[in-house]
Amino acid sequence: MSARPRRKRRTPLKADADPAENGRDETPEERADRRWQELVQEIRVVQTGVQILFGFLLTVAFTPHFQQLSQADRAIYTITVVLGSLATGALIGPVSLHRIVLGRRVKPQLVVWASRLTMVGIVLLLATLVAALFLILRVSTDNTVVPWIVAGVLWWYLLCWYALPLWVRIRHASGSSSAK
Repeated sequence: MSARPRRKRRTPLKADADPAENGRDETPEERADRRWQELVQEIRVVQTGVQILFGFLLTVAFTPHFQQLSQADRAIYTITVVLGSLATGALIGPVSLHRIVLGRRVKPQLVVWASRLTMVGIVLLLATLVAALFLILRVSTDNTVVPWIVAGVLWWYLLCWYALPLWVRIRHASGSSSAK
């Protein structure tokens, strides 16, 4: 029989915390693996949406109606496409990062950087969605109501994507550092 390799000592998530208190008994490597899997699932959701949106945005320039757009609307379109491209890059970035550093034993750092890229991608997706909505509504409705509608939708995104999660995070901040 071969001897099993010694397992690294498990460390609590919070300094001086009992593993039973924080609900996890995992090594830093196990924590990084879990956090990576959670991040990959999140990226799958947002990446699909941004890629579909970006694909549709790319086709707009090849439609007959595009030639009739004003210079201002073309500028908004260009900004929207660039934002969509940047969002796509940021959301695909963690995959490339993982591929390049695979096997280097830096998964905890990989998770931190991939998480940062994902948040940048989500912010860029927010900007892309708002710009796309602004352009579509400018072309299809009365311009006087467009800023109000877009501001309302932006408010809704900010509420759903940032305010609510931050409120939950603050309200349930029990001292656990696992959410960092």
